[in-house]
Amino acid sequence: MLDFLKELGIKEVNYGASLGNSDGWIKTKGKELLSYSPIDGKPIAKVIQATAEDYETVIREAQKAFTSWRMIPAPQRGLIVREIGEILRKYKEPLGKLVTLEMGKIIAEGMGEVQEMIDIADFAVGQSRMLYGSTMHSERPQHRMYDQYHPYGVIGIITAFNFPVAVWAWNSLIAAVCGDVNVWKPSSKAPLTAIAVQKIIAPVVDKYDIKGVFNMVIGKGSEVGELMINDKRVPLISMTGSTAMGKRIGEAVGKRLGRTILELGGNNAIIVTENADLDMAVRATLFGAVGTAGQRCTSTRRIIIHKSVKDKFTGSLVKAYSQVPIGNPLNAGVLMGPVIDQAAVDLMMAAIEKAKQSGAKLLCGGNVHKIDGLDGGFYVQPTIIEAKNDYAIVQEETFAPILYIIEYADFDEAIRLHNDVPQGLSSAVFTSSMNYQEQFLSHIGSDCGIANVNIGTSGAEIGGAFGGEKETGGGRESGSDAWKAYMRRQTNTINWGKELPLAQGIKFDID
Repeated sequence: MLDFLKELGIKEVNYGASLGNSDGWIKTKGKELLSYSPIDGKPIAKVIQATAEDYETVIREAQKAFTSWRMIPAPQRGLIVREIGEILRKYKEPLGKLVTLEMGKIIAEGMGEVQEMIDIADFAVGQSRMLYGSTMHSERPQHRMYDQYHPYGVIGIITAFNFPVAVWAWNSLIAAVCGDVNVWKPSSKAPLTAIAVQKIIAPVVDKYDIKGVFNMVIGKGSEVGELMINDKRVPLISMTGSTAMGKRIGEAVGKRLGRTILELGGNNAIIVTENADLDMAVRATLFGAVGTAGQRCTSTRRIIIHKSVKDKFTGSLVKAYSQVPIGNPLNAGVLMGPVIDQAAVDLMMAAIEKAKQSGAKLLCGGNVHKIDGLDGGFYVQPTIIEAKNDYAIVQEETFAPILYIIEYADFDEAIRLHNDVPQGLSSAVFTSSMNYQEQFLSHIGSDCGIANVNIGTSGAEIGGAFGGEKETGGGRESGSDAWKAYMRRQTNTINWGKELPLAQGIKFDID
């Protein structure tokens, strides 16, 4: 096996359930799962998946751990998370390479994903001293009112293949400083990165004897996933994935009156106005649409561009696309690796065909790409298509490097086209007009959870709350006050006087 796999403790056969500590690996007896690398389509290693019994063991241990973890002062929990961040720094390179090997994003992005984990650990340390409530003035004399936040308990975290480790950190490290414990169900398309994370953090878990705080179960969504989303012992499910899966999870959790954080699909657009810096817009579009082979939820999928600059912008972009090095993402100089699997290739080709049938014009790309020296792998050409916003395929999120060029005549039309899709995650405008900028950021502008000016749709910093509206699910993770989603709010009133006045001036006395 590759040296960095050995360094991470990845073996030929791995167990798919963990309580977080070095001795916490459960010898599961479930079905085998092979992890394939999209780089060459070949298997990396085998995972023995968790069974229903394994899931039950993990949940019971998590409940037990919560009773003690919640009693540790939040700043002390923060110091433990700080040590997790430090050990992630130590393993940044091998873990980043594993992300690339198993998921297919280029090395720079694999390393960047681990850096996100480190950054959110730093953020969580500070947040552990800022779990603020508020004080209010009571209408009753000699009364004090305030609200405070308490941990929920066991948090279920369901992550997708495209960010196999960073999204876990967004959720688990913030939830941990809030006093929650975590059960992580990673994508079955990227199980080894989750196993590696559990092995990396195990020395910290051992040192502080916090078995059961950071747990993991690997298994099918129809088996382990169904158990988790229907489990009343898991009051909050944070899920990243498709809108279809989010609707299923939202319905199941809602039936038991649980809570969800849903980070679902995006159909993200950049508006390019007639006075935009076109060079900046082209560079932002290139990263947004081609980065991670178009497999980010924030990937740029639509360019809504003023008719006066469309030809110039499109010409520059087509030229830039022709120069994108496509290949093995473990190699230096490559800017676009493979998509995750053959199903993703088929989905992309079907979307291109649907666009053509609708009347769209293919400007570049549109084919499977052959890499010299590789017999397998799932490589495609990044594709630009001139289309109309109301085409059915344009209204969908295709998780692949397809970019639609859509023309507009005036800015009000651009806003209308921008918002006229079911999803609402990330958005951007490139302009030198303050009027356009402020309109885009106002209540009559972008309807997305993220709105940028002269910055692309992809590559959000961890300090801001991440999430979107409409069919993107409405959840928020990472920075700002997203920590509140992992805690229950409690309003408290204290009567320190000798009387018992009622609110609203109600009298209820017995003579």
